[in-house]
Formats: sequence, structure tokens, C-alpha cells
Amino acid sequence: MSILGAIAGDIIGSPYEHYPIKATDFPLFGSACRFTDDTVLTIAVADALLHDGEYARSMEDYYYRYPMVPYGARFHDWASGHDHKPYNSWGNGSAMRVSPVAYAAQNAESVLAEAQRSAEVTHNHPEGVRGAQATALAVFLARTGHTKEAICDQVQDRFGYDLSQTVAQIRPGYSCDLSCQHTVPQAIVCFLDSSGFEETVRNAVSLGGDADTMACIAGSIAAPFYGVPDWIRQQVLSLLDEPLLEVTQSFTLRYEEVEPRHATDG
Repeated sequence: MSILGAIAGDIIGSPYEHYPIKATDFPLFGSACRFTDDTVLTIAVADALLHDGEYARSMEDYYYRYPMVPYGARFHDWASGHDHKPYNSWGNGSAMRVSPVAYAAQNAESVLAEAQRSAEVTHNHPEGVRGAQATALAVFLARTGHTKEAICDQVQDRFGYDLSQTVAQIRPGYSCDLSCQHTVPQAIVCFLDSSGFEETVRNAVSLGGDADTMACIAGSIAAPFYGVPDWIRQQVLSLLDEPLLEVTQSFTLRYEEVEPRHATDG
């Protein structure tokens, strides 16, 4: 499913959001795994695209439908305040929810424009917009058959992110950072320095940062490139409630992706 990679990353990373680890050897699913605001807002964006809706209205609607998930404090104030004025955030929330636009748009320039629109309802700081655009472009390039080298080159050239390090080089000195500028490049590297979907998500969690969001971003890129293994897909779908599942399935039917062109990890 087109947006399932982001949702899977969020759910797999959720137990480690506040209990970071620096290892790739951890249970992929356990009793603590759950969907968070990353999943809810990704599906809110998908819902807006499905129904030609407004991003702000859809996000507010989902905020009230799912009040129990751990939204950021500034998003909470925005959604509950009803004025829908952006709050100049450079946080990684704009990047974790953006992947649906990479399926609904038909070319790179429209992806970038739509990613900006989806970000600016809250994250109108240049770094917030840049993080959303870089993520959406990487997803779009992955789903349209580009190589890792091409994805890396285009993201670096357009956005100035340094993607030259490996996961092993980043991990020792990395700590939790909620900014786009210190989350998105590292999450993209987790995809570039992988051989499959599962390894991508494990890489993201193992950095010891904002685990669910980093795995959400990395997983959103890995899914169209590698595909999501069936056993992971089934586990993830079983953890969504009926309304979230329905939107996920409807979005997939509307924007059916091509078969991934690269080997998966089972």
C-alpha cells in the first residue's frame, strides 16, 4: 500500500520514542507498538487529497477524532485553537506526514509545490518546508523507479542536505533532535544505507533519536523502493482501527503504485 511504509515505520518505532536504543537488533513488533500522531496526520493528509479537502481542516478533524495520541505541544495548541494560523515551526512534523502527496502528484515540481502547501498550514519556517519537500521528493523518486544514487544526488542538489555519511558513522554521536534539518537527512541516509525495508526501519530506530518519526520518514521512502514485506504489512494493518484502515485502503486504490523494482527483505 502506498502510504503503508510511513505507517509501519511509525508503529515499529513507537516503543523507542522515549526509550531510545543504539542497536538494530530489537523486536519489530511487541505489545508496546501502536500508531501515533505520525500515522494519524499522514492519514489526515491522505484523506484531504482523496476528497479535495483542506489540509488544515482535515488535520483538525483528525486531532479531535484521535485525541489520545501524543501530538506535539504546538500542534495541540494550533488544532485546538481553531484559528489555523501557521506557527513558523521547523520541526519534523511536516516531513513525517507528507508522503501521500508524493503519490497524488504527477511530477517532481508538483510534488514540491504540494509538499509546501501541506507543510505551511503549520510549519511555514523555511526548514519545515524544506524537510517536507525533501521527503516528498525522495518518496516520489523512489516510486518512479529512480536509483538510490539519483535520489541522493537530487536531494543533495536541491536541498543542500549532506547525505554522505553511513548509518554507522551517524549513530555514535546522534541524539534526539526534533528539527527537520537534523532528522530528515539522517532518515534518508537510513534508507540509502540499507538493503531492504526492514533494514531501513531498523536503521532509523537504531540512531537513538525521535524513533517513530525517523522510522516513519525512512519507511515512507523505502516502501515504494523495496515494497513492504507481507508479514509486516499484515501486522501493521491489524493495528489500525477501521476508519484509519479504510482511508489507507481507499488511498491505495486511488493512487495504486507500480510494483517495486528492487529486492525486498522477505
